[in-house]
Amino acid sequence: MALLSVIRRWHYRDHLSIREIARRTGLSRNTVRKYLRSDTVEPRFKVPERPSKLDPFVERLTVWLRREMGRSRKQKRTIKQLHADLVSLGFDGSYGRVAAFARGWRDDYRRQQQMSGKGTFVPLSFAPGEAFQFDWSEDWAIIDGVRTKLQVAHFKLSYSRAFFVRAYLLQTHEML
Repeated sequence: MALLSVIRRWHYRDHLSIREIARRTGLSRNTVRKYLRSDTVEPRFKVPERPSKLDPFVERLTVWLRREMGRSRKQKRTIKQLHADLVSLGFDGSYGRVAAFARGWRDDYRRQQQMSGKGTFVPLSFAPGEAFQFDWSEDWAIIDGVRTKLQVAHFKLSYSRAFFVRAYLLQTHEML
């Protein structure tokens, strides 16, 4: 748990008092003191398994969620609609319980499908003069008392991240 490492860092490295750590974390001073004395990295408390009102409907809701993942965004039913369907089948639990289950199921599904977006990061590197980004924009300026529309060329060099801006009257290739 990250909180224990934060508590230890504040106490041993930053020399914060137990009272200040308790104030920052919202824990009691006794809890902070207990965490500092223990040699564990994570607290040892378990949430007991409790039956949920959703348990009899989990299989059906899973089938519905799997079917909804295959549909386009506009054709998908919302979680509120799924909750209403469960209520019509006799479910008397809250919408929040169904929404929490759907969030967890969706996260697991994306992890299985490797769609979570937490893939490998490959940093881009460029040699000097190898690449740049370019775009046009429009702006207005007063030149000799006349309001004139300007075409602005934006260059950003990929190696040095240097940025150049140049204004032209026309947006033609010859201007570059």
